[in-house]
Amino acid sequence: MNNNRRRNFRSRPQKNNFRRRSGSINSGSANNLGNNGNLNFGRNGSMNNIHNVEKTMQKYQQLAKDAQSNGDPVLAQNYLQHADHFLRRYNELNEKRENSIDKVISEEKTLSKDDDLKKESRSTTS
Repeated sequence: MNNNRRRNFRSRPQKNNFRRRSGSINSGSANNLGNNGNLNFGRNGSMNNIHNVEKTMQKYQQLAKDAQSNGDPVLAQNYLQHADHFLRRYNELNEKRENSIDKVISEEKTLSKDDDLKKESRSTTS
């Protein structure tokens, strides 16, 4: 049969959103001057989720404990600094959440007061 013959495969067309290694598609344009490559870093929002931040903080705390038990105080300190960073981020997100909850509660109170005033004004005019 034809077992010794090479098969010719059809090449697939390139997708438009395919990321090329050789550089940007718009490499010749003047709009590309300020691009430093870090613009899309962390855009998925994972560090805006309080649960992800807490989990990451706990991960670095555990890594610090493991490094300390293995006798590497420098690495343990490094991990503790990372954990401290995520603790600050956790506190910041927690504060934002509490402020937004307080804001919603105060808005609900003002709306209910406005409704009560409208009801009173309707009953006095009737």
